[in-house]
Amino acid sequence: MPRHSETRTLPWSPAEMFDLVADVKRYPEFLPWVVAVRPRQQEGDLAVWDMSVGFKSFRETFTSRVALLRPSHIDVDYVSGPLKHLRNDWHFHEAPNGGTRLEFSVDFEFRSKLFEKLAGAFFHEAFKRMVASFEARAQKLYGSRSLKPTSAA
Repeated sequence: MPRHSETRTLPWSPAEMFDLVADVKRYPEFLPWVVAVRPRQQEGDLAVWDMSVGFKSFRETFTSRVALLRPSHIDVDYVSGPLKHLRNDWHFHEAPNGGTRLEFSVDFEFRSKLFEKLAGAFFHEAFKRMVASFEARAQKLYGSRSLKPTSAA
């Protein structure tokens, strides 16, 4: 079962990064392979979304429950679709020199062993590209910023 985790220090605030990741309806505008999203339900900080992903002739739709725990993290849990399970977590921490220390992790398993094998061939690169797409989106929305230099003691 593929797993990926990544930590990055980004120049935008935790609130800005939280808002960007929480704005699921905009994912088709900037995330690779996301072709459509549809809200099913939203009650306070809990939402249920259908997301369709596609690559060439492959297209699948799955449903996830998204818990928006402002401002520190977003938890995504699988509801239904072509997977056995999916868990995706975003954590947003104030970085010591300004900006955000972003921690991202995803863990999932396909029902089909064939899809599992195909995903394994490009899984880590695909998720690195996805996180980089969020970073590019933040730069587009919030502009370029520098992190404050830290002094060596």
